[in-house]
Amino acid sequence: MFQLDDNLLRELGLGTLPPAEKNKMLAHIYETLELRVGMKLAEQMTDAQLDEFEKFIDANDEGGALKWLETNFPNYKQVVADELEKLKAEIKEQAPAIVESTMKEMGGGPTEAPKAA
Repeated sequence: MFQLDDNLLRELGLGTLPPAEKNKMLAHIYETLELRVGMKLAEQMTDAQLDEFEKFIDANDEGGALKWLETNFPNYKQVVADELEKLKAEIKEQAPAIVESTMKEMGGGPTEAPKAA
C-alpha cells in the first residue's frame, strides 16, 4: 500500500534529518496516520461496530482488526490513502522548520561568523 521509509522522508523534504530523528519522524507519522484513520472510520461506525472493532484493538489483534475492516469497511484503504496525502501535505509545508529546529537542537545548522573586534 505505502511505505513509511527514507524515501517518504526525502519526498517530504526531511531527507537530511539525522538517522535517529528520521526514526522518530517515521514513528510520529505512523501514529498520527493511525489516529486520523481511526477517527475517520469511527465516524462511520455504529456503536455496535465500534465495540466490535475495539475488541480487536484491545487484544492487540492487528490481523483480526484488518480482516474486520476489510469486511465491514472495504474502502478503508482509500481512507488511509486520503489521510496519508493530507498528512504529507502538512509535513511538506512544515519540513523546512522541522529540519531547522532539529539541526539547532543538535548543535548544527547555520552558525554566525565571529565578529571582528
